[in-house]
Amino acid sequence: MLQKLIDSSVPKEERKRIEDLIRNEALHYVELRHRRAFIDKLWAIGEAIRDRHYIEIEYRLPKDKTFVTRKLRPVAVMFSEYYFYVAVFIDDEEIRRDLGGPRENFPVIYRVDRIINLKVLGGTFGVPYRDRFEENKLRKRIQFMSGGRLQRVIFTCRTSGAEAALDRLPTAKVLKQKDGVYTIAAEAFGSGIDFWLRSQGDAVAVIRRETLS
Repeated sequence: MLQKLIDSSVPKEERKRIEDLIRNEALHYVELRHRRAFIDKLWAIGEAIRDRHYIEIEYRLPKDKTFVTRKLRPVAVMFSEYYFYVAVFIDDEEIRRDLGGPRENFPVIYRVDRIINLKVLGGTFGVPYRDRFEENKLRKRIQFMSGGRLQRVIFTCRTSGAEAALDRLPTAKVLKQKDGVYTIAAEAFGSGIDFWLRSQGDAVAVIRRETLS
């Protein structure tokens, strides 16, 4: 199960490095005495995703270090910049509103090492995506480990910026190119793409954004 998680959540060229991180003492973001529990959590989450079982977690919030309990529908495990994340959907309407809106079909992202306790619950669930092939589309739109509404951003940039965008944004498509200026569209859940675009400075200019249903 752990190998399947690595295969599905880590790009092929990085798998050997990540396997080494998990299997030896280079797993620096999990203390040695907690490593077994961390791997057990990954295993349990992977099984819950496979069997479409709800999970209940006690989670440490990063800002104020408080703890919350959540009942979740896990749909994917992903790896990014030394951390594993689980993408989930939340049934509770009040919690969804607090996290950004009442809609049911946007994901929320939790970092696995911040899960203090985890329980796999009985009962199965459906997901907003009709089949397992759609999971790849979901992954491409959570490139920045940021949950929230799905948005489409259209921006312009020159050649160097276009190369960076196409490398960093799996959903990026060139709409047109004229006089060395590229117009590119990309889709992503949440605000992570906004932070990335701002980090490009004057190399990128956003011309339109829209929330997708």
